[in-house]
Amino acid sequence: MEFQFLGTSAGTPTRARNVTGLALRAPGGKAWYLVDCGEATQHRILRTGFSLMTLGAVFITHIHGDHCYGLPGLLASAGMLNRSAPLLIVAPPSVRRFVQAVCETSELTLPYPLEFIDVEEAMDIDRLPDVGVRATALSHRVPTFAYSFTEKQIERRLDIDKLRRDGIASGPGWGRLQAGEDIVLADGTPVRSADYLRQPRAARKIIVAGDNDTPSLLAAQAQDADVLIHEATYTQAILEKIGPGPQHSSAKMVAAFAREVKLPNLVLTHFSPRYHDLGEIEEEARGEYEGRLFLARDLQRYALERQGELALVPD
Repeated sequence: MEFQFLGTSAGTPTRARNVTGLALRAPGGKAWYLVDCGEATQHRILRTGFSLMTLGAVFITHIHGDHCYGLPGLLASAGMLNRSAPLLIVAPPSVRRFVQAVCETSELTLPYPLEFIDVEEAMDIDRLPDVGVRATALSHRVPTFAYSFTEKQIERRLDIDKLRRDGIASGPGWGRLQAGEDIVLADGTPVRSADYLRQPRAARKIIVAGDNDTPSLLAAQAQDADVLIHEATYTQAILEKIGPGPQHSSAKMVAAFAREVKLPNLVLTHFSPRYHDLGEIEEEARGEYEGRLFLARDLQRYALERQGELALVPD
């Protein structure tokens, strides 16, 4: 599984960071998925290998502008590119009203249908071919959600050593066994596929959280997750000065949670524009968490390997 950051700033863009957006693709998938769409997300997409023509679905965590103001423009651009395939949008109902209002007031007519799913009504979204999606309600000033993406298709591997021990010679039969088909050998011996397929590895799972001041709300989903992508808007000292009103998390809070639930990979994002250098945030997080820690930057690409290790993809 791979993902790429399209924006990592909180609230407003900076010279180096756009506001929130994340592109995600499952292994072998033809479509890709967008989580949040802050202003100018489509400009960031132009600097990636993603196309609006193959966008499979959009997931919006909440209605705040730095997470959704770029959506109408992106939809309009897809239309001007002559997209005809339907587009699924999973979001709180306020996002649907926002998009409809922009279309009405700007007289925007799209040449393709939009299908909205109200995330407050449907927490499990099983509409995508390559990933299952589970929404989790978070804590913020407006209804906010995390989306957990779990791959559906796990490759099955033959136990070659066992096949050879049992005298089953290589050939077309091996391919049929790997595909889950039972076969009969030339001497009439039946061979069951299930007896020669290794136990599949665990499905990879990535959690992408919206704004949230209570990381522990993700405890259940984190139990079998490989990666948590979570906001760390402030350091703990700044958060205490600002007070609880904004309802954001500090790097310390998120890192402590990741340690408690034994998450192997943690990616922090959504940094306040006050931080030109992320040294304070990184130091605070590393003081709580000893797993693989990453501080996101715009256009960085990450790959989650089959065994659950997250790695930054070189440019």
